[in-house]
Amino acid sequence: MVILSKLADYGVIIATHLAAHPERQMTAAVLATETTLPRATVAKILKILAHAGIVAGARGAAGGYRLAREASQISVVQVVAAIDGSVGVTQCTIHDDCKRSAFCSTRPHWHRINMAVSTALGAITLAEMANPFGVPLPRPAAPQPTATP
Repeated sequence: MVILSKLADYGVIIATHLAAHPERQMTAAVLATETTLPRATVAKILKILAHAGIVAGARGAAGGYRLAREASQISVVQVVAAIDGSVGVTQCTIHDDCKRSAFCSTRPHWHRINMAVSTALGAITLAEMANPFGVPLPRPAAPQPTATP
């Protein structure tokens, strides 16, 4: 079973909540209340996400946090990686210090599986996560060249 850390899970919840309310700038206290997560944990996660460039913070009386980019430009894997580091389903997909790597017949397959999981998490944006219907949002169509007579 692939399990994200609790902090990564909470990070996705916080980032998704910000994505669902792009018009608002929210403090850690407001985010904690609205997501029912512990305030100290929310503050810690916001600091990590700000350092990774996923959220931007503003100080002062009207300060708070919002996404640093459009929600459609931030993937779930970016949020998870900001908190947990590289996504890995096994230790050997992250670290090369396994004593069994020279003769392990499953290692190449775990790398393929890890890539599939990373690709899947990278294919889902915060905009899609914030969609209350749980279905992918239509992607903008690529501009079509216009024919000149």
